[in-house]
Amino acid sequence: MNLELYRIFYSIANHGSISKAAEHLYITQPAVSRSIRQLEEEMGCTLFVRTRKGVRLTQEGEILYQYIEQAFNFITTAEKKIDDVKNLASGEVRIGVSDTLCKHYLVPYLKLFNTLHPDIKIKVTCPTTPGIINLLKSGKIDFGIINMPYHDDQLNFKNVMSVQDCFVAGEKYKHLHYKMQPLSEIVKYPVLLLEKSSNSRLYIDQYFLNHSISVTPDFELGNIDLLVHFARYDFGIACVIKNFVEEDLEKGRLYEIKPIERIPPRSIGVAWLKDVPLSKASNEIINLLDYSEISDI
Repeated sequence: MNLELYRIFYSIANHGSISKAAEHLYITQPAVSRSIRQLEEEMGCTLFVRTRKGVRLTQEGEILYQYIEQAFNFITTAEKKIDDVKNLASGEVRIGVSDTLCKHYLVPYLKLFNTLHPDIKIKVTCPTTPGIINLLKSGKIDFGIINMPYHDDQLNFKNVMSVQDCFVAGEKYKHLHYKMQPLSEIVKYPVLLLEKSSNSRLYIDQYFLNHSISVTPDFELGNIDLLVHFARYDFGIACVIKNFVEEDLEKGRLYEIKPIERIPPRSIGVAWLKDVPLSKASNEIINLLDYSEISDI
């Protein structure tokens, strides 16, 4: 089956119109119609139905579109990567990273990279870890920066920074700060955790489970900044990444509540597809993450 037929199918699906697809592809409308009829004959099903406003995908067409979209994303990615390898003075890097890691970790490195290579475009998308993995596998980003640990046989991982989770609170629970507390005592107070969809939340849930502690959080919030904000306003004891709240701890805006059962350290890692080589620009950013300290930037 000709790749050109898929290209025409993809264009019609995106435009919702045979005539608009023809204009976009610079071919005649009858040629587009013939190509779709040929593709439908080869597939043995109807891919589009006509409507008053144009055409829409059938159920079979929707299934085909999902895979065709992924294929064309990979083709586009391949073309961009070839251009990037040839010349670091042009190209694009697409990164997936959570809001928290973007703000507290990634931005200084992007500033340095942009200073060194100002003509390379950087696109940043900020979903949760599962969203980042989905974007990777559909070819929509080049690499993701995620909270580790994470395991997937289709991906390569590289740890770039060690982090330490901790419990923090405001003035209301300051009395717990002066000596180490049993975890069972800490969870008697209101607990603030990240939403269940985050990899950091999974890690802390496993920590509680390892110590036979059952926790129903009083608040589940979308990022560490909100957890910090709520903790400072005395809503409870929040579990956050200590690396990102050092200033609040130093200035007395927050107080660390140290459990006797120490939370094991973990890391931030970079993830990318095993079967898709990274561009030179992507490798350059990852090398900065791996070898540079934020304080040095």
